[in-house]
Amino acid sequence: MSGRAARTERSDTTKEQILLAAERLFAERGLAAVSNRQVGEAAGQGNNFAVGYHFGTKADLIRAIFRRHNDRIEEIRVELVAETAGSDSVRDWVGCLVRPLTDHLAELGSPSWFGRFGAQVTTDPALRALTTDEALARPSIQRILAGLGRCLPELPDEVGRERSDMTRLMLVHMVAEREQALADGRTLRRATWRDTADGLIDAIVGVWLAPVTRHRRSPRR
Repeated sequence: MSGRAARTERSDTTKEQILLAAERLFAERGLAAVSNRQVGEAAGQGNNFAVGYHFGTKADLIRAIFRRHNDRIEEIRVELVAETAGSDSVRDWVGCLVRPLTDHLAELGSPSWFGRFGAQVTTDPALRALTTDEALARPSIQRILAGLGRCLPELPDEVGRERSDMTRLMLVHMVAEREQALADGRTLRRATWRDTADGLIDAIVGVWLAPVTRHRRSPRR
């Protein structure tokens, strides 16, 4: 192996160690409570500037953690979307949103931290917007949203946005709850990640198909 190849391999190994350490610390402690120095120490790096050198800002590091997982999630999603093409079932399209994440977490085994990491990111509005925009840019997500839109009854715009937020919150936080229960050794409500996906899909379909209460405007006084 040449000197250049050896340096590249060491750099790649260091980056992977930093990503793993950062994901775990962010998941367990929250984003604001973790410094680059703490991430570097947990990754076995003696240089306090290693994290910034390899990844730049904290936002860049968080984006890199998502990308480390999202390539595999996208593979699963693309397969599901291809199988679902042409379906007029709300449940089928909701499954395309839910199962790529739960299937990936099942593949990771336990312990894992990605579910809790994602929940921590949602607490920061700027980072949530950053990761949401990246997800929405993927063609597979656009196809899911288009398929779901074809199957749903017509909803007022504000109701559609509200139910989209509900969907995101349910998916992110229920996945994080199960991951935390696994880490704590607590009794699980659902035996497997596939069972967890079934329950989430049931609930999210119910949210999208729920009746809409139309409020009357109060008369002016």
